[in-house]
Amino acid sequence: MDGLTAAEQREFESRMQKKQMKEFMGMFSHLVSHCFDSCVDDFTTKSLIQRETGCVSRCVKKFMAGSERISQRFQEGQTQMMAQPPPGR
Repeated sequence: MDGLTAAEQREFESRMQKKQMKEFMGMFSHLVSHCFDSCVDDFTTKSLIQRETGCVSRCVKKFMAGSERISQRFQEGQTQMMAQPPPGR
């Protein structure tokens, strides 16, 4: 980003923010769909029954824990890659 003008840097940051928001919304949508499909099966009441509420809570916690672990592993891999000398040296 050193070779970019201030306007180009702002444009780049704006695009990155939009991309991150789109990715977040996609992940959130997937989470909602997955947990709803897995947990909600009684449509005789307008609110969730206790079993469904517990299932959704566990589903969200598991999804978030998995996402956090994946992020940690990705960061560990990035750190290892950055510590290695470039090929050919």
